[in-house]
Amino acid sequence: MNGKPRSFDELENVFASLASAGIRPGLERISRLMEKLGYPEKDFPAVHIVGTNGKGSTAAFSDSILREAGYRTALYTSPHLESPDERLLIDGIPLSLGEWTEAAEVVQKALEEDAILRSDPPTFFELITAAAFLLCSRNSVEIAVVEAGLGGRLDATNLLGNVVLTFVTSISMDHMEFLGDTLEKIAGEKFAVMREGVPAFFSGSPAGLVPLFRERARAAGALPHVLPEEVRTEHLSVTGEGTAFSLFFGDERFPIRTMLHGSYQVENCSLAAAGMLVLSERFPLITGEAVLRGTGNARWPGRFEILRADPPLVLDGGHNPGGIMRLVESLRAIYGGKKPTVVFACMKDKDFSAGLSLLLKGAGGLICTSVPGNPRSADPFMLAEAAKSAGWKEDAVEIFPDPLDALKASERKGMGTVCCGSLYFIGCIRPLILSRREELLF
Repeated sequence: MNGKPRSFDELENVFASLASAGIRPGLERISRLMEKLGYPEKDFPAVHIVGTNGKGSTAAFSDSILREAGYRTALYTSPHLESPDERLLIDGIPLSLGEWTEAAEVVQKALEEDAILRSDPPTFFELITAAAFLLCSRNSVEIAVVEAGLGGRLDATNLLGNVVLTFVTSISMDHMEFLGDTLEKIAGEKFAVMREGVPAFFSGSPAGLVPLFRERARAAGALPHVLPEEVRTEHLSVTGEGTAFSLFFGDERFPIRTMLHGSYQVENCSLAAAGMLVLSERFPLITGEAVLRGTGNARWPGRFEILRADPPLVLDGGHNPGGIMRLVESLRAIYGGKKPTVVFACMKDKDFSAGLSLLLKGAGGLICTSVPGNPRSADPFMLAEAAKSAGWKEDAVEIFPDPLDALKASERKGMGTVCCGSLYFIGCIRPLILSRREELLF
């Protein structure tokens, strides 16, 4: 490493310079790297989370419950929203640049000393994951909550050596070029992470995948749980202040109140709560009270995040049809018939046509923009044409390539604003909004 990185962005560039290009599913490279690092992934028990939508929220709920129970936790998620240091939290706190740099140096040395890894380097995500597992080991975490990156079976996180609980969140069409062109194929890749003797919870969404889940759990020797069959919810209230409901699991009732917004958070919260209660057999500090405090204190920015109540200013990282559908459902639940303007940007390799079609049901207008500096960002003019093909009227679609200009154009309409389409976009627009709090939020 030529000189110490002076920021997390520079450190990210270091990892990128060491990595092979693109997405390359497979466990051979990271397996060899972890061997060279002394198998740090075996040093801590882990909760492994796979799925299409809701992984991050489920992870945030789980980590918060475990911390409220008194355990020293690690929370590993991806991608980050605003800063790379968000990817790994120890007891809810990011690690220092120095700690990450030391881990990067160890990883780099392992690559340099191995001819096979030099000729076939791990991907960026594999390197970051290896460094994160090394940091979890060095920080003596009692339990880690780990979100998979892409898929499951061939995801770098599937190398975890001591999985004590598996979550499978809702599944929809995404990353088809890597995971398959049907829901069943995609689900099969995600269900493949289940382990013998380990409880595995599936959200049950969509319901048609439940038989496949049970089949794969039986083959793996896992202990399957299907959320709708074991958990009942009542008295649901979804407002701008948060989400409240009663959760019934076993013989107990839990009055859940969370600051996370959106009807879909009931599913993510219930999944995390039920899984943690089953995990209490091994981690006895997890109590019903810890579940209530943990779900109440959980935070997950950029996922139906309401920055201003009236008129609404909402940020949501929904980027696939399933995520967009849930965004629209939540807008209806909280704002009724009001239809805010949508500011939309996404990656060009996503199925944005389907998402734009779904937004017709919840938006009064559409402004297409971009993610500056991201070569994967879809061209806003292309997005506008796709929107018109999906049914948007000509006069309802506008184009502002600069996201700040797009935001200002939406705000001038006075109908409220929803920014969505990609977490990368939310990570770009969120600091711009917060830096103008007095102008936009109050």
